[in-house]
Amino acid sequence: MGPEKLAALSRRVEAVGFLILGGFHTQPGHAGEGGDTGEGGDTGERFPRAGDGRVARTLILAGNAGPALWRAFRAAPEASDGAPDPLDRYTRRTLGAVAGASGLAVVFPFDRPWWPFQSWALAVGGFSQSPMGVLAHHRYGPWAGLRAAFVSGERFAAFAQDGTPGPCPACEEKPCIAACPAHALGPRGYDVPRCLAHLAATPGPACLSGCLARVACPWGMPYRQQEEQARFHMRAFTAWDTGSANKGT
Repeated sequence: MGPEKLAALSRRVEAVGFLILGGFHTQPGHAGEGGDTGEGGDTGERFPRAGDGRVARTLILAGNAGPALWRAFRAAPEASDGAPDPLDRYTRRTLGAVAGASGLAVVFPFDRPWWPFQSWALAVGGFSQSPMGVLAHHRYGPWAGLRAAFVSGERFAAFAQDGTPGPCPACEEKPCIAACPAHALGPRGYDVPRCLAHLAATPGPACLSGCLARVACPWGMPYRQQEEQARFHMRAFTAWDTGSANKGT
């Protein structure tokens, strides 16, 4: 499969609000192979299978950054039908259709088995692990969402990578840590229960309009979430601990 088909895939993805974050060719010992966090272990496979059942030879990550996905989602029926997991359902429907039109398989981070999406993103390049638990991208900062992975049994043309690393290792000031009012970020990583406890105990916390640690990150500022979008995700996050069906959003 040549670069023209990869360009066609990019156009289809962008038409429904997403973007291609990059990809890589699978090979023995590749990052993400073997489920380094136990992910993918439900199937015993190292990578998802291609649509025709062949072993995966190429993985392509689709995600979002900036307002494009929110605009597309808000205009879709899932946004107002009152059913659970609206953004997950929109993602599955639209990117599932893209995969079918492109002759690819597709897997999502909100479906079992839990494939190692963060490991795949690190293999793509340009990402680094942030103190906030999410990955930060050298262009999109902490606002790049990982939404799907397309799988092909063929090797695509070489992916363009400029070698730019993720921003976090070189960030000395780490303003995200100081900006967290829950003091949930530190040397041991992101303390999710502490964050959720702060949100539950603080009337109308400013965090509900968007994670203050993320907002403090100097990378990817043009791609920050709008307040309506940020509130949507924070509502989903605060309900996650109680088993809400919106946990995947």
